[in-house]
Parts: sequence; structure tokens; C-alpha cells
Amino acid sequence: MDSPTNHGRRMVKGKIEIKRIENLTSRQVTFSKRRKGLMKKAHELSVLCDAQVAAIVFSQKGKLYEYASSDMKKMIERCELHRREYFHEERLQKEQQVQDLKDEITIMVNSIELLQRHCRRLMGEDLDTCSVEELKEITIQIEKSLTIVRSRKAKLNEDEVGKLKAEIAGKRELLNERTRLHEMFEEKPLWMQSRNLESEKNASSSGCENIHISNVETDLFIGLPRRV
Repeated sequence: MDSPTNHGRRMVKGKIEIKRIENLTSRQVTFSKRRKGLMKKAHELSVLCDAQVAAIVFSQKGKLYEYASSDMKKMIERCELHRREYFHEERLQKEQQVQDLKDEITIMVNSIELLQRHCRRLMGEDLDTCSVEELKEITIQIEKSLTIVRSRKAKLNEDEVGKLKAEIAGKRELLNERTRLHEMFEEKPLWMQSRNLESEKNASSSGCENIHISNVETDLFIGLPRRV
């Protein structure tokens, strides 16, 4: 069991930033320590896991350090063989992908060419190579297209006529409403109103005079008035 003193003397290892060591002496010391640790780990891996391990390290000055759990030359040859097989398979996959793309492009180009030829024939071009059956099929397609176009045209004309009728009906209704309001609220000129007032006054005054005149005796008598 560790004593408190030893426990207190322990140094906590911090994370070392992985970057180039600028100090030359420190860099050489670190290289030596880590190289030995790498070789030790490689040996342990080969023993513990029964694996074939090889490690090759070149120092900054070009000195070679290596470790191999078996013959280094045979392991390098095996590595090169594996790399060739791997890259060969990868190359074959890429070549197959390229070929698939080429085939797809060819199919698309042929489809576009067929569509363009069909469009030209529908426009009445390149008909020299058409058979009777092909010409019949083109005729049927053109007639169907004409039927659809005429139906669409008739629908648009019908809609336009309906809009015009609605506009005319609306304007007519507005005109009738204005005429009705004008007749309802139309006022006569001032001179007609004054003449009507004068006519009414004259009619009322003449009626009163007739009433007074009818009550006055107009007969002329000579001598004493008659006794009733």
C-alpha cells in the first residue's frame, strides 16, 4: 500500500500536444525512447496474438531501425503482393464503374436521338425512311394531338366568352341602377319650380275671389230697396 508521502510525490501525467519538438536534444531523446517503446509493443503484439508484425523506422538522419517477428524480406514481399492484389481489385472496380457510366451515356444518347427523330417526323420531316405502318402511327398521333389542342382552344374561348358576358351583364346592371337612381332623385329646374308656385298662387287667389263675388248681389234697383 502506498504511503501518503509516496502518493504525494506522484506526478500526474498530462496530455502532450502532438507537434514537432523544436529542441534538438529533446527531440533525439524522445525519438530514442518512443522507438524502443514501438519495437517493444510490436514484439508483444506478435507474441500475444500470434501475429506477423514488422516495423520499419527511419531516423531524421536516415538511419534504419527495424523489427520483424519473422523474415523481414518475406514479410515485405508478402506486403507488396497484398498491395498489388488490393490495388488491382480497386482498379478493376474503377474500370467497371467507368464502363457502366459509358454504357449509360450511350443509352441516353440513343434515346435522345430517337426522340429527336420522332419529333422531326411529327413535324413532317425525315419521312422518306418511314414505312406505311409508321406513317399511319404518326397520323394517329397527330390527330390525337390536334383533338387535344382543339379541345383546349375551345375551352379557353368558352371561358373568355363567359367572362365577357359577365362583364357586359355587370355594366348593364350598373347602368340600370344609375338610371333608376337618377329618376328617383332627379330635381326639376328652378324656373320650373317658380312657375309652378305662381300657378298655384294664382289658382288659390282666383278661387277666393269667386267665392266673394258669388256672395255679393249685383242687381241694380231704382227706388227704395225691397222688403223681404
